[in-house]
Amino acid sequence: MGQSYEILSIQRAKSPPGTEGSNWYDYVIAFAGTKTVQGCRQGSLKDVTSAVEEIVEQLNERHWKKRKRDTKA
Repeated sequence: MGQSYEILSIQRAKSPPGTEGSNWYDYVIAFAGTKTVQGCRQGSLKDVTSAVEEIVEQLNERHWKKRKRDTKA
């Protein structure tokens, strides 16, 4: 399929400033080793991993739809 977004890491993190609660995770999503998307989410590792996988899936869908449109032009 070519290059796509993928999860680079998910690590336990301190809660971001101005937030409450525990169980925060930082994540990094990479594209072709040149672009990265960084974020944080609260929840269990399982829930955060599932959410980040969904983000990756959506990014890839958008990327491939755009690329398909660009090749038709």
